[in-house]
Amino acid sequence: MTPAATGAAEPTIHTAPWVLAGSDLAFRHGAVAVAHGNIVQVGRLDDVRRDLSAGCTVVEWSGALIPGLVNAHTHLQYTDMSGLGTRSYPSFEAWSKVFAADYANRSEWRQSAERGLDAVLRAGTTAVGDVVTHVEALDVLWAGGLHGIAFWEVIGMRYTDWIDRGRQRTVEILDSAAASSHGAVGLSPHAPYSLDGRVLAEVSALSRARRQRSHIHLAESPAEYEYVVRAAGPLADFWRNRGYGDFSLLRQGGAGTSPIAYAASAGALDSFTHIAHGVYVDGDDREILRSTGTVVALCPRSNAVLGLDDAPVADYLREGNHIAVGTDSLSSSPSLDVLADTAELYRIARRQGYHQRDLHCRLFHAVTAGGAEAMGLADRIGRLEPGRSADLAVIDVDAARAHDICAAIVEGGGGMTAATIVAGEIRFRRARRRTATATAAGAGTPDSLNAVAHTDRVR
Repeated sequence: MTPAATGAAEPTIHTAPWVLAGSDLAFRHGAVAVAHGNIVQVGRLDDVRRDLSAGCTVVEWSGALIPGLVNAHTHLQYTDMSGLGTRSYPSFEAWSKVFAADYANRSEWRQSAERGLDAVLRAGTTAVGDVVTHVEALDVLWAGGLHGIAFWEVIGMRYTDWIDRGRQRTVEILDSAAASSHGAVGLSPHAPYSLDGRVLAEVSALSRARRQRSHIHLAESPAEYEYVVRAAGPLADFWRNRGYGDFSLLRQGGAGTSPIAYAASAGALDSFTHIAHGVYVDGDDREILRSTGTVVALCPRSNAVLGLDDAPVADYLREGNHIAVGTDSLSSSPSLDVLADTAELYRIARRQGYHQRDLHCRLFHAVTAGGAEAMGLADRIGRLEPGRSADLAVIDVDAARAHDICAAIVEGGGGMTAATIVAGEIRFRRARRRTATATAAGAGTPDSLNAVAHTDRVR
């Protein structure tokens, strides 16, 4: 049924040489019709024009129209700490010391988060999994009109602190956020090493009781593994020296299991949860993630900055784990452009021996629909389909085949976004754009092209 038949207001038609509606659906000379912030029709431009009544505004773009990108893990409030993310560190612990020193001198968290919001918009991102540790930054995502979830982070809490004041304060913050905004809020128990085990379990249970999503840093570093398994290593020493020796893992000498298995035993993993990083995992860990329905947000450039190993991207893909893509924050990443992380995941997968022809499609899915799935938003964002939010990114690519377009997007890296549209509103548009032209092998190569979107009327 067309909008004209339902009596809806005349839509705006966005058109481009290519429309990639999802990882498995593309239209040459395609179009996306938008009305009241939602998609009403997707297809070839000629078909969409024929089905809609005269007088519709048409916005023409060069390159490709794709679903808005999803950054499944970041901390927008750390944007002003960007100097840290441009360096490299020998270990997670070395970075943590530098981060703590910089963090102690910061105060304008809301303004920093707002600058981060602007950066992700310029990168084609329309939905974000934003981990927040200061209340003043909790509503920046929704106030800025982006989709996603703001996850309130619980960190550095003993069980006695949680019982005495932590739980009540957490509930009050969540209730206040729910009452004062139209955005989604979730809970983030920071990590197994930064919370008493009983707090990790109770925060996870609280998110389930409230039917809110949860998000946890997990299997990120070798030091975390040592801490969880044996209560040893630099992270264990750090928390003991700070006076948290009564954390259950430290008191009991570790769990004797991997961080993934430990989190699962605490009830912290299920289909309402996605984790960040998932670097230090084995086959049993990946099976736990699959069996619990837990999505992994991979942040490869952040891992590299922190001197960590590559996540087992090829194994995740071969074994059928659900993955998403995140940048982490600018305190540990060079940019908030999630396509740069997607390109790095492509390179990692190839190095690890993944040569199946579906790699481009799998990673395109990860940075769009995969992120939506991670946050329980797959019915609203992540694909271009009627009834979904009109969240679009315009990407500078040029090729003759849909597969080559997808390959150029996945391999092209950052700086490819020409425009970002959220709920039908153009939130960012760049006049002069870099176009990635796909080679015969499908790799993107830079070129320059003057291309400005313009409008006309359907005659």
